[in-house]
Amino acid sequence: MNVLNLVTTPRPFFEDQVRILERKGVTTTTLTVPGRGSTQDSRSFIDYVKFYQPTIRHSVRDYDIIHANYGLTGPFALAQPRRPVVLTLWGSDLAGKYSRISRICARLSDETIVMSEEMRSDLRVAAHVIPHGVDMEKFQPIDQSSAIDMVGWNPDSRHVLFPYDPSRPVKNFPLAKRVVGQVREEVNVPVELSPIYDVPHEDIPNYMNAADALLLTSQREGFPNSVKEAMACNLPIVSTDVGGLRNRLSDVSNSYVATTEQELIELLSSVIISGQRSDGRNHVTDLGLDQMAENILSVYRRALS
Repeated sequence: MNVLNLVTTPRPFFEDQVRILERKGVTTTTLTVPGRGSTQDSRSFIDYVKFYQPTIRHSVRDYDIIHANYGLTGPFALAQPRRPVVLTLWGSDLAGKYSRISRICARLSDETIVMSEEMRSDLRVAAHVIPHGVDMEKFQPIDQSSAIDMVGWNPDSRHVLFPYDPSRPVKNFPLAKRVVGQVREEVNVPVELSPIYDVPHEDIPNYMNAADALLLTSQREGFPNSVKEAMACNLPIVSTDVGGLRNRLSDVSNSYVATTEQELIELLSSVIISGQRSDGRNHVTDLGLDQMAENILSVYRRALS
């Protein structure tokens, strides 16, 4: 099977997707929207206009499927009339300012993939729930003291990991700062809030094993990859009620979903005081890369039929 991938920003989870599908015999070519920057918003309208020509030029070649990854690539995949289109929505493309484009493209695509049941329900279009997979070999528990040494953190503090760029409004870093500030007053140990971003993805497991908790304060999510990776490392999670995490974390020890700021403070305090890890890895085995690839291949076959 020969697949043409369209993507705005080829993030690590997308690169894992391509790699595992190629391992299973899929031949892939990836076209990336031109322009500088690491986010969808960093591209200009002209950048997207420039993306049209190479997409059409490639689509006449011997591809079986056009796979649009992220809603903004959907119009370009659908602009060509020759190949079946599979659209994958990542989360922010469905709930954010690009929602209308994503919803229209989902109705017009041959098959649509979303990250969670909540996204499928919100979309109101037939869709397959296939979250991005986790590399279970890369993300696994290691000794916390060793991880702290590797990342250079203070071993006498408790560390709360914030896995996003604080400048992204949807991630709500000001809320995370307020929560951790209150937690410091509740517990009898130093607590540091550590935003981790723009570091090599291969280093992220070290930070997750060094941290005492992951704090997610997002206003909206699909099914955040940082949570899946934290679960694979048995890192406790305290999160706002987004992305279907209430169901996913309901049976995970020492991990919680909160609906108010005060709940976030209380739950994060309890995690810090406990000093315990979670059993998240036992609850994320269905999200391995191999299973994700098999599910995507099944969608490709449906599109071809």
